[in-house]
Amino acid sequence: RNVPKYLSQQWNKASGRGEVGKLRIAKNQGRTEVSFTLNEELASINDIGGKPASVSAPREHPFLLQSVGGQTLTVFTESSVESQPEEKSESSGADKLSLEGIVVQRAECRPAASENYMKLKRLQIEESSKPVRLSQQLDKAVTTNYKPVANHQYNIEYEKKKKEDGKRARADKQQVLDMLFSAFEKHQYYNIKDLVDITKQPVLSLNRPGSSGGRQ
Repeated sequence: RNVPKYLSQQWNKASGRGEVGKLRIAKNQGRTEVSFTLNEELASINDIGGKPASVSAPREHPFLLQSVGGQTLTVFTESSVESQPEEKSESSGADKLSLEGIVVQRAECRPAASENYMKLKRLQIEESSKPVRLSQQLDKAVTTNYKPVANHQYNIEYEKKKKEDGKRARADKQQVLDMLFSAFEKHQYYNIKDLVDITKQPVLSLNRPGSSGGRQ
């Protein structure tokens, strides 16, 4: 059977094997009518903050009965079987399945169309539209270990690497020229991006006069 989400949430509030409500089955002009009444102590609802809400959960819930559509559905119960110490075997501690019956009708639990139910839906819509993050004014100053710095470590490392790359480009000028000449022996034209990829040198060093050339 299917039940509304709020109803299953209220059932979870029941302690242990406590009673959650009463199920009534009656006949009306030859038709079977089924309804569920939620226990009064489980009707209280809390908002997102955990505080009691101004509305309570509907208590009356009629069932919509439908056929299973030619399907064969069965109900099983599963229970653990504990064997005696002298009876221990490979199958000891296995779960036991028991056939309880055959399903002849589907039952869908629906809330009764009441003013209380409409108030609950309105509350749910209001709660869902509230922002997840809220601004809050603090009375005391926040003291943390995070302090502003002139420059972050990763910026310092990046600048250091840039300087080292620049020095390496100037020191290996002849090697760069050899790579360029070798490249132009294969193809006549290159764009600057291709030359950067080939020489692994920054663009500025390649644009510097005398540091690059081409062969016709």
